[in-house]
Amino acid sequence: MTKVIKILGTGCPKCQTMTGVVKDVVSENNIDATIEKVEDIMEIMKFNVMTTPALVIDDVITIKGRVPSKDEVLALLN
Repeated sequence: MTKVIKILGTGCPKCQTMTGVVKDVVSENNIDATIEKVEDIMEIMKFNVMTTPALVIDDVITIKGRVPSKDEVLALLN
């Protein structure tokens, strides 16, 4: 089943770094996932997230306010 990954962030450097880490993990491990970048502040507010970047996997907020390591992202996706 395809995982739905959303990266919440307004385009700050940390948000861009998180996007890169997630894309790398997905491609390096052949994970079936769609990655969606959510930059609209109103959309981000719907998740009740006050600190970005935030990582949402299948509508569950897994990480917020920091950039995760590749290993951490991989563990969350498995």
